[in-house]
Amino acid sequence: MLFRQLEYLVALSRERHFARAAQACYVSQPALSEAIRKLEDELDVPLVRRGRKYEGLTPEGERIVLWAQRILADRDSLKSEVTALRSGLSGRLRIGAVPTASGAVAQLTGPFCAEHPLVTVEVRADMQSDDILRQLQNFEIDAGITYLHRDLPEGFQAVPLYQERYVLLTEAADGLAQRTEATWAEASRLPLCLLTGAMQGRRVLDELFAEAGLRPSPRVETDSVAALFAHVRTGRWASIVPHTWLHVFGVPHGMRAVPMTDPDRAVPIGLVTTSRDPVSPMARALTQTAHRTDVAAILERLPGD
Repeated sequence: MLFRQLEYLVALSRERHFARAAQACYVSQPALSEAIRKLEDELDVPLVRRGRKYEGLTPEGERIVLWAQRILADRDSLKSEVTALRSGLSGRLRIGAVPTASGAVAQLTGPFCAEHPLVTVEVRADMQSDDILRQLQNFEIDAGITYLHRDLPEGFQAVPLYQERYVLLTEAADGLAQRTEATWAEASRLPLCLLTGAMQGRRVLDELFAEAGLRPSPRVETDSVAALFAHVRTGRWASIVPHTWLHVFGVPHGMRAVPMTDPDRAVPIGLVTTSRDPVSPMARALTQTAHRTDVAAILERLPGD
C-alpha cells in the first residue's frame, strides 16, 4: 500500500469525479483509476461504485477514506515534527472560523507568526460551526475558532478565548444611538438587517431574542458581517453585531454602537482542535499561543470607550 494510493482515494472522495480528482493530484485519469483499483485488490474490498461514470464510494470505501485521511494527516504531522526538531516549525497552518469570530483571528495569528516565522497561515472565514468540526475531523483544517456554548462532540478539545458580546449598530441620528444601552425589545422594533438563519451567529441571536420573549423579523438577511455594516451605513437599517467586529471596522462615521442589555448575555468563543494523540505540531503550537495570549483582555473594551 502506497501513500499515493490513499491520496488518490481521498481526492476522489472529495472531488466526486475521476477527472477532477486526477487533475487535483497532477496525474492522468487512467493512472489514478489504476492505483485505486490496485488498492481495492490489496484490501480485497470494492471501494468505488463504478458504472458509466463515477457513482460514489461503497460503504467499505467510505470507511477506508476515514482511515486514509488519518494516515495521511499522521504522515504530514510526522514530517512537520521532524522539521520542527531540526530547524523550527514550518509549513502551513489552516484555521477555520465562524464569520462573527473572524475579527478575533488576528489576535492569534499575529503572535503565532512572530513565534514561528517559517509558517504561513491560511484563514478560512465565513464557515459554519458544523463545517468546522467536520473539516477538523477530516484533517482539512488544523484548528477552528467557533462557539462553545454547547458541548463539543467526543474527539474534540477547546481553549476558551473570549465572551462574544453584542451591540446595536444604528445611524447616529436614531434615538437609541444617544443611549448608553439598548434592550432586545427595543432593537426588535427597528428595521433590522441580520445574518441568515443558517448561520450559527444568527441562531445565537434568535435564542437571545427568544429569551426576551421576542422573535425578530429582519427585512434583510446576509451571510456577511461586512454587508451588515454596509446596510447600516445607508441609514435605512439597524443591525446587531458582535463587539469584536468593532475592532475591525471601528464605529464608522455616522453610526453608533450601543451595548445590548435585558438580557445581558455573552456567548463563549474558543479555539477547537481534535483531541487525538499525538496532536499535530501545528495544532499544538497554535494552542500554546492561545494559552499565552489574553484575547479576552484585548477585545474587552469597545473602540471609543
